Amino acid sequence: MTIIADTLQRSLPVNVRDLGGIAIDGGAVPAGLAIRADDLSIITADYAQELVENGLTTIIDLRSREEVGFTGRGALAAQPVAYHHLPLMASLGASMADQGAFARPSDFGLDYAAMLERAAPALVTALSIIAVAPGTVIFHCTAGKDRTGVLAASLLLCLGATDADIVADYGRSGPNIDAIHERTRPVMSVLMAQIGIDLDAAARAAADDKPFDEYAMAQMLDVLRKRHGDPLVPLRAAGLSDALIAALREKTQVV
Repeated sequence: MTIIADTLQRSLPVNVRDLGGIAIDGGAVPAGLAIRADDLSIITADYAQELVENGLTTIIDLRSREEVGFTGRGALAAQPVAYHHLPLMASLGASMADQGAFARPSDFGLDYAAMLERAAPALVTALSIIAVAPGTVIFHCTAGKDRTGVLAASLLLCLGATDADIVADYGRSGPNIDAIHERTRPVMSVLMAQIGIDLDAAARAAADDKPFDEYAMAQMLDVLRKRHGDPLVPLRAAGLSDALIAALREKTQVV
């Protein structure tokens, strides 16, 4: 049973977008293959129904166990969709301790590279789900920017997208930052307080650093290339095979 499932204010996501149209080897990602989003556990029942009516069959939830334990699956739990919980961090507390409360925006790229390396098994599992799922797959975390951005980049790398297009996709979260903070505050302020972090103080500290910049994703790709030669090497070590990449690419072929 979740802590506030019956009292949490439901809302529409503010950082959701279809990856359709992004250029890849041999064409472009087809619309409806994969959608990235912010927290789907606090959406309205009407929006959940709309997603399913528009082809949603599968959800990949990248949030930590604390986040899922706090809000549950929300309105989508009542819908006929497959649900996969694949946290990209062991816990909020451990992640905050590693980063020193909140990571500074100028360090995000380094954190993303470390996340891709550390959570490679979960990312490969997510890619395997996308490769075989019928209909539309939606993957999300809380903000739809960081953990979601790492999975989006992993998928686009497998499909042969350029760094520029991967960075541009990440950058589309920029105009949504204020709305993301406002939407996630009711959940994150409580969760942060439980592990001894003042959300407002952390946000002010981050604001003193440089604001959102799509450079973070470029930095992640650059760091991974310097460390491994190919940014997919950590995923390959965790089980990403040529066959899985071929299956993902086959799904992009529109007949």
